[in-house]
Amino acid sequence: MIRFGKTLFLLMGVLSTVAMAHADAPVMPWPTGWQIEDVPQGDGKAGVSRQRAVKNNQAGEPVMVMELTMTQVETGHQVNLEAVLLEMRKSVQKGFYQSGYQSACSRIHATTLSRLPALETTCTITQNGRHVLSQTLVAAVDADKAYVLSYAGQADAYKTSQDEIEAARNGLKL
Repeated sequence: MIRFGKTLFLLMGVLSTVAMAHADAPVMPWPTGWQIEDVPQGDGKAGVSRQRAVKNNQAGEPVMVMELTMTQVETGHQVNLEAVLLEMRKSVQKGFYQSGYQSACSRIHATTLSRLPALETTCTITQNGRHVLSQTLVAAVDADKAYVLSYAGQADAYKTSQDEIEAARNGLKL
């Protein structure tokens, strides 16, 4: 069986390049029982910040991770959300492929993130034909900020955590 902790880097690595403003940080209502983690705030880049929480199994091993990133957008810059999400999805798929996994992602479709219109895609990661992980990427843009919510986990944990994830998404204050 795949060890989720070792794949955490692959699941969230794509977000490490996304910047987030410290002021007016979004408020994420993390699900009960999830462990909030301190994350580096943009490797010293101005306007960079992230929030992350992990759900552990009874043995204390991570089975789910959720991360919210907010990027300060330069005044007048138009963000092509679909292109951003396509690049993120491509990066996720490439990372898993290089690690010996196969992935198939849903078509990018419209959704919401808090009060904002957003785009979303979900990737199913398999190994030797067996579904082992799932990851969802959601991206939205406001006037001067771009947001990415990513959540991923072992196949069973991902499925059983959907109500918690939906509650967190619906309670998010941007």
